[in-house]
Amino acid sequence: MNLKTPMLAAVALVMSMSGNLFAQGIVETVEQGCATEISTFCSQVSPGEGRLLACFYAHEDKLSGQCQYALYSASAQLDQAVSALDYVATQCHDDLMTHCAGVQVGEGRVLECLRANKDSVSAACTTAVNDVFE
Repeated sequence: MNLKTPMLAAVALVMSMSGNLFAQGIVETVEQGCATEISTFCSQVSPGEGRLLACFYAHEDKLSGQCQYALYSASAQLDQAVSALDYVATQCHDDLMTHCAGVQVGEGRVLECLRANKDSVSAACTTAVNDVFE
């Protein structure tokens, strides 16, 4: 199985957002599935900004099937997370503009804003938030 650049880019994105609600499980998938490769080929690499994935890419011909599967699985999980966030953003667009336009993105602040304004948030937005975050 040859690693593809889009998959690496997707996993890099997740690795860079490791504090994100969705990202932690995805990062753990890669860390557990590629533990041998991390210790063997990438132990001197400082995590962050895609450096670990660049190391995987540099050694892609030596990655175990387990690590390749972990990277594939992480990519699929990322795709699901992006789809879920897109669903919420689409359903909540007007509510976000009305109630949360001034909220700094990150660390759950936008979600907290929607929840703080739950009495005036649309039913579609409330459903989307509940579908994704509960």
